[in-house]
Amino acid sequence: MAITLSDAAADRVRLFLDSRGSGFGVRLGVKTSGCSGMAYVLEFVDDLNEDDVVFEDHGVKVIIDQKSLVYLDGTQLDYGKEGLNEGFLFNNPNVKDECGCGESFTV
Repeated sequence: MAITLSDAAADRVRLFLDSRGSGFGVRLGVKTSGCSGMAYVLEFVDDLNEDDVVFEDHGVKVIIDQKSLVYLDGTQLDYGKEGLNEGFLFNNPNVKDECGCGESFTV
């Protein structure tokens, strides 16, 4: 089981944590949402929860809860720009289908 980050994603997370002035790492998760059933959640972490699993890649801690890990195992978090949009991208090998807007997915 592993969650990884690209160089660009690791740099961006470090930048956000530095500008925030606090934080242990970044939390990845899923929630029920959208037209395809599930949506990604990304937030900065100040405290660990009891059921958290911690990965470290490129010197950045990635925190994920046990329930989300089932859906995100093998995912690489990337960061990129496309046209006027920029943001984190989830390269998730478990995704079977995505909605047209790219906001939600099914496994």
